[in-house]
Amino acid sequence: MLLEFLPYHSCDPIWKVLYSAASNAENNLGLEKRKLIIETAYANEGPKLKRIRPRAQGRTYKILKPTCHITISVKLVY
Repeated sequence: MLLEFLPYHSCDPIWKVLYSAASNAENNLGLEKRKLIIETAYANEGPKLKRIRPRAQGRTYKILKPTCHITISVKLVY
């Protein structure tokens, strides 16, 4: 619930992945969302989007826009 109200730009995608993981555990495995805790959470480097920015005298400047893969696993607390 804390991620939902923090002002940081990266909180929204992390909250969406966490909510999706909890919903998947509830739907696919029949677990209760209230009894789940985060076991591991990490972000790996993903592919880089290659873009070009025009510069002076017909030259170009290469821009690399990095992406990431967010992985969150949850487990049941007894």
